[in-house]
Amino acid sequence: MAVIRQERFLVAGLILALIALSVEHSLLAAGQTVAMITAAVLIGGIILVSLRVAHHAEVLAEKVGEPYGTMILTLSAVLVEVVILAIMLQHNASPTLARDTIYSAVMLDINGILGLAAILGGFRHGEQPYNVNSGNTYIVMILTAMGVSMIVPEFIPQASWHVYSIFSIGSMALLYMLFLRLQTHQHSYFFSYAYEDDPNHHKPQTGHARQSAITLVAGLVLIGFLAEIMSTFLSTGLEGSGLPPIIPALAVAVISASPEILTALRAALNNRMQSVVNIALGASLSTVILTVPVIETLALIQGHPFQMAMTPPQTVMTVLTLLVAGINLRDGETNAIEGATHIVLFAAFIMLAALGL
Repeated sequence: MAVIRQERFLVAGLILALIALSVEHSLLAAGQTVAMITAAVLIGGIILVSLRVAHHAEVLAEKVGEPYGTMILTLSAVLVEVVILAIMLQHNASPTLARDTIYSAVMLDINGILGLAAILGGFRHGEQPYNVNSGNTYIVMILTAMGVSMIVPEFIPQASWHVYSIFSIGSMALLYMLFLRLQTHQHSYFFSYAYEDDPNHHKPQTGHARQSAITLVAGLVLIGFLAEIMSTFLSTGLEGSGLPPIIPALAVAVISASPEILTALRAALNNRMQSVVNIALGASLSTVILTVPVIETLALIQGHPFQMAMTPPQTVMTVLTLLVAGINLRDGETNAIEGATHIVLFAAFIMLAALGL
């Protein structure tokens, strides 16, 4: 019973999946409104399960230490996104779903999470310090990754997409391996900051490594199961509704970022901006350099490309976001004013999405 109470989010997700599966046909026959409500409930269930996946990833990370701890945390977060995205691609014929998901995730992580955290932390603590090397490193690597995989493809001839896809897969894999070594070996100090001792700041995650590993895998399987059902209801609910086509991509981005949002906001309120920078910018970088190879590989296997080149408004928003972030993060301190600039950019992203751009 203690384990059940501890894993109540997983149990709730499993019960929700079984109920939705058993009454799937009748709910789909009830119309678009019921389908959208059911999809929203299932998205909530996926978020609850992803919170437990993130918890067990943290337990494993502390047990195994570095560099494997960082790998587990990164891979578990991106795996949630990749699993959902891969399943939704089977139900959604849109060739831009993968592109829009990556773009939405970057906007949510940098403008949404970093912006809100800087505002809340700034109001409580004023200027919040962090290691300036981390911000500079993240920004230049995100710009490189998105430029190579999501801006340059606009200029690649259709006949050459196979060759460029292979190049994109190789370059993202190389970038990730170099980044992982940078973060965990020679330049690990780039991503840490020496705060004053605070015994209440860090509370080690409790749990057994084997149990956490099994539960993490089970959670990922359950997320896939829920995503399979959710994507059917979401497709039915959106069909002919006139809602912006980016809605499915936003749903995937919100699901994958939900554990990061809570962790980042707690860190900001505890005056630990270094954790916020690592979470927001690290998640953005990992989303690009780990999701792109999976999507490009699927495209090569299926024999037709996905549309990875961003639209002009998306390109402008991405460049503007990274430019503003680069300027804001140049001095090693954040404040509420800098956070406000990112929130305005996030509002612009939402407005463009609502307009279908």
